[in-house]
Amino acid sequence: MKKHLPYWLKFLYGSGDLGIAGIGMMRSIFYAIYLTDVVGIEPRLASLGALVGIIWDAINDPVIGTLSDRVKSKLGRRRPFLLWFAFPFGLSFVMLWSAPNWESQIGLLIYVTLAFMISDTLTTLVAVPYLSLTPELTQDYDERTSLSSFRSFFQLFSAMAVVVTAPMIVDAVILNGGSQQQGFITAGAVFGAIGSLPLFLIGLFVREKFASREEESLPLKESLKMAWANIPFRYAAGIYMFNWSAVDMIAISFPFFLLYWVAGGDLLASVNFFGIDLALESAFFGVLMSVCILFIPFWLWMAKRFNKIKAYIIGMIAWVIAEILIFTVQPGDMNHLLWLAAFAGIGVSAAYILPDSILPDVIEWDELKTHRRQEGVYYGIRTLIRKLTGAGVIFVTLQILGWSGYQTPPEGVTQFTQPDAALLMIRLMVTFIGAAIVSGTILLAWSYPLTREKYDRIKKLLAIRRNKNVENS
Repeated sequence: MKKHLPYWLKFLYGSGDLGIAGIGMMRSIFYAIYLTDVVGIEPRLASLGALVGIIWDAINDPVIGTLSDRVKSKLGRRRPFLLWFAFPFGLSFVMLWSAPNWESQIGLLIYVTLAFMISDTLTTLVAVPYLSLTPELTQDYDERTSLSSFRSFFQLFSAMAVVVTAPMIVDAVILNGGSQQQGFITAGAVFGAIGSLPLFLIGLFVREKFASREEESLPLKESLKMAWANIPFRYAAGIYMFNWSAVDMIAISFPFFLLYWVAGGDLLASVNFFGIDLALESAFFGVLMSVCILFIPFWLWMAKRFNKIKAYIIGMIAWVIAEILIFTVQPGDMNHLLWLAAFAGIGVSAAYILPDSILPDVIEWDELKTHRRQEGVYYGIRTLIRKLTGAGVIFVTLQILGWSGYQTPPEGVTQFTQPDAALLMIRLMVTFIGAAIVSGTILLAWSYPLTREKYDRIKKLLAIRRNKNVENS
């Protein structure tokens, strides 16, 4: 008989993504345009900061993942990280938006790069242990999907709150005599504070139920080698990489697309949405994320009715169609844009929910083959992939913008037109380039080898082995 997790635990665990997803979403959507249009760094130069972040990610994520597997304490392996680093994680988000008013481009680049690295490290210190709890709370195939759906709800809710309210916070600061820079700092402080508390509470109240027995630790290189030998994990990692590259391509490129193509260069463009004047970015992402949240039960039902992979493929096909249709949007075509945002939200919802419910299953495959459980290593690699895609897409986007002739608007202007070459590249990034990336996830998912039936057999074999170990001991 299935042992269902209590709803309070699912709710509390899911709320941990308020901070991780909210901060990640604000960084994904606004950080590139913040560097170019607020800090004033030339796009190709700004992209070098993201490149350094990629290198730093490659170092710290697997290391912290392995460290969380090896920690021994009365609180368990994961909880100490959440208790120690939840609030520093929130504070680091303020630093990310606090670039000084220097004239030197190199000086600004050094500051934003160091701020990015500090914020990234503290994100890893809470994200990897937090995510590693998923397979340690339940071993049931469908309960993991349910647990991931609670995370996805908070993930999407937080993302929607950020994309709608962050521009409003920035505008409110400006209207009260502050600068755009101060507006971003205020938004960072608000979301950093909101995101820290749930992670700290999870550290206080959530217990690891299926933590592995104590065993001799392997060197990091050997652990990574064993993870690469896990065939389902290779597919899951590929799906994850393409999936979040596509999500980040939309998040990073769309503010440029909305302001410079749809709004025709009106940097204060707004939409009257049910009687409320919203910034164009807030309206578009608000509609998209609202639909994402509404479709969580649908994708959860699809995963149970069929399986996670089939549901995921259907969602990605819908997303590809939406991206291609977005290319038809013309300047000023606000209504058409918002309908397509709603349609795109259906596929993006699957992209948020299903990959994280696929990943925990590969850990049992690894345990069957290696007689070890290494959740921290796998979730360290998962977090690495997630952050590499974000930093990588920022790097590529800024490089493309720089080479296509993108111009930083002069300070204080509210109307600015980009060159035709830059506008074309912006349109391609949010449509056909994004659709090509999503198509990669479909091909990998189609070949994914770990079905529900195979996973059930793995669980039975592991149960037999564990019973024998108990009898022998």
